[in-house]
Amino acid sequence: MTNRKKRLKKGIESLEEQLKLHEEKLRKAEEDDDIELAEYYKKEISAKRKDKEEKERILDKGG
Repeated sequence: MTNRKKRLKKGIESLEEQLKLHEEKLRKAEEDDDIELAEYYKKEISAKRKDKEEKERILDKGG
């Protein structure tokens, strides 16, 4: 069980880093008025937040 918890925690940390990166790229895309790229990053951020919430839910449940 501890291996699963470690993997979940590492996965959450990784997603947090990816979210920060994508949020920075989103700001840059918005500054450059690249609407398509900004929309892409918004979708990616949304998907990564859902993944992170799911991993946190599993971890809190006793994963």
